Amino acid sequence: MAESQLNQLIVASNRGPLAFERGPSGTLVPGRGGGGLVASLGPALAGTGATWAAGAISRGDRQAAGGGPIEAEGFRVQLLDLPAPQYRQFYNVVSNATLWFLYHGLFDHARRPRFDKHWRGAWEGYRAINSRFAEAVATLAAPGATVLIHDFHLSLVPGELASRRPDLRTVHFHHTPFPALDGLRVLPDAVRSELMSSLAAASACGFHARRWAAAFEACCDDVLGVVPPVFVSPAAVGATELEKTAASERCETELAGLEEQLAGRQVIVRVDRIELSKNLLRGFLAYDELLEARPDLRGRVVFAALVYPTRQGLPEYQAYRQEVEGLARRLNQRWGGSDWTPVLLDLEDNYPRSVAALRRADVLLVNPVRDGLNLVAKEGPLVNERHGVLVLSREAGVWDELSQWAIGVNPFDVTGTAEAMGAALDMAPGERAERAEALRRAAARRSPEDWLADQLAAARPRP
Repeated sequence: MAESQLNQLIVASNRGPLAFERGPSGTLVPGRGGGGLVASLGPALAGTGATWAAGAISRGDRQAAGGGPIEAEGFRVQLLDLPAPQYRQFYNVVSNATLWFLYHGLFDHARRPRFDKHWRGAWEGYRAINSRFAEAVATLAAPGATVLIHDFHLSLVPGELASRRPDLRTVHFHHTPFPALDGLRVLPDAVRSELMSSLAAASACGFHARRWAAAFEACCDDVLGVVPPVFVSPAAVGATELEKTAASERCETELAGLEEQLAGRQVIVRVDRIELSKNLLRGFLAYDELLEARPDLRGRVVFAALVYPTRQGLPEYQAYRQEVEGLARRLNQRWGGSDWTPVLLDLEDNYPRSVAALRRADVLLVNPVRDGLNLVAKEGPLVNERHGVLVLSREAGVWDELSQWAIGVNPFDVTGTAEAMGAALDMAPGERAERAEALRRAAARRSPEDWLADQLAAARPRP
């Protein structure tokens, strides 16, 4: 797309590329926003003059929102100060507790979901926040501009923009899986129809993997009787920023600290949020089985789990964190001794430390029960310095790109995962090196610019 067209580009997402806090002097200080979208799309937007519309999440964000667009790395950020009660309904009840669970297959159908009058009130809040985003985009967008709407939080924006601004070219991109038809039918009929009609109003809908796109097409055909344009484009790692972190003094310090704890032992690493879909508990249980079946590995291998809390406003996530901490503690009590701590559990969100662990990993475990993509599976091979072996769930969207050189696992099969980790630890040096180099090439094959180009190419004027 030409530079003039990039200047007319609008990106919309719940969480944006900047997060604001008060500095020591009381002034607002911008920092980089969290999440995979920022890491993947931010580098591609640098210097384009595009505008990124996002919600004001923190108190600092809300204070910054009143000052209008903010210049950052050659593009503009427009933060939206959203009503707190409606935002809680939008984010906690509908986005996190409903759509996230639905898309990742996390519902316990004997108990949840339950679509009562309180939930329907929350859906009104979800609709209202989506409307605020649509209003902001409609105001910001030049005639004929391209709008990239990211993730399930803003599923109703394409439909409203189609009514408000039919001149715009819109792309909606899902960063999650998409459910099969039986899963989608859990939603109330009217909600299901509203959701799918809005998504189908986009010029095109994008997904990280073909299987999620196919599920979406099947749901559109069933609910709407039509299938909108769909494309598949896996996100890429911002390698320059990742390598800069890996080479930083902070990362070297973190690596030295990790080396001291490991004392030369092999290490299985995982880097995740404490998120139900990431499957942390079965990973620990598989490690337990591995140590039980392989006495030769006791004292010789450590499981380093760098995992940090998320969605702590939901009771399911509070309980899951307690289970994670409790299971790690029990494994250390069962297998550990004065000279060996089998599980290193780190609950701090420390990016340089996570990158240090990826550099040091002998085995990288990525075993989600379901994942739209999973960038850690790409980041690890790009910075790893020990020919680390990737043990990868076949239910991760990134499996399509990396399956040839990873050891695949069924994420529900604890024994199979234990065997896969054992095979990875035992792998001969030559095979490790060959796989690691192939993984590195595969992870580096696409850039953030490629991902952005795919989205822009998918944007087409409506007939």
